[in-house]
Amino acid sequence: MNRSAPASPSHFASFADFYPFYLSEHRHPVSRRLHFFGTAIVLTVPFIAFAVGNPWVLFAIPVAGYGFAWIGHFFFEGNRPATFAHPFYSLAADFVLFRDILVGRIRF
Repeated sequence: MNRSAPASPSHFASFADFYPFYLSEHRHPVSRRLHFFGTAIVLTVPFIAFAVGNPWVLFAIPVAGYGFAWIGHFFFEGNRPATFAHPFYSLAADFVLFRDILVGRIRF
């Protein structure tokens, strides 16, 4: 895992510049696990909604995605979620982190 963060987290020229900062904000293993589980739920909910025929189930997506992640940040990382300043990069990074954990690039 690349733990070097850019000097200025307020502006990123690209996602490639943002992701090392994102990883530096997710060093605690419990936080990474919470992000992983939240993203897994986010990816599963649309199938559940379709299976039960209830589109209201889709409202669980932001609750699971943000809920698990924010618990990780506020209680384990002690930092502010990147979602507040960089919502699109942060969302993309959640899925990249999920993949990186699945393939073993980043420790679970």
